[in-house]
Amino acid sequence: MITGAPETIDGQEHLVLTRTFRAPVGDVWAAVTESERLGRWFATWSGDPASGRVRVTWVYEDEMPTETYVIEVCEAPTRLRVHNENDDPAQVWTLDLQLSETAGVTTLRFAQVLTDRSVVTDVGPGWEYYLDRLEEVVRTGEQAAAEWEGYLAMSGEYAAAFGLPEQGEPVS
Repeated sequence: MITGAPETIDGQEHLVLTRTFRAPVGDVWAAVTESERLGRWFATWSGDPASGRVRVTWVYEDEMPTETYVIEVCEAPTRLRVHNENDDPAQVWTLDLQLSETAGVTTLRFAQVLTDRSVVTDVGPGWEYYLDRLEEVVRTGEQAAAEWEGYLAMSGEYAAAFGLPEQGEPVS
């Protein structure tokens, strides 16, 4: 069952996923911003964040691509908004993470701008995978062990949630 949903924010369509953690906001913030901790579930980064740019290496993707990400907003420990640099506007991914804590439970609201809604059948399952890995890292403090197997099966649910034809279905 998918946890992502479409949402229009400031006139742009987004994929929005929410996760909760029985952990202080500072711990979840560290897991999404400190290179070593981020590397336990998603990617590592290098460079000086004070410059407004870092080089991100996707650790769990084939051929481990590295790209420059621009830090648009960094309000520790509650908000991080970044986007990758790419000459093709359709390949720019804008990610907006918002964290809040109530009574020892931290909520992460993760949003990705969708410049092309059809990509949600791939990126939706991908973010489900990565955010499940984040939950595991926050819970255990260890390297995530969750495997990709089974996540791609969520593509059809994402197609339905975003009003897209399923693969193999004719587009009208």
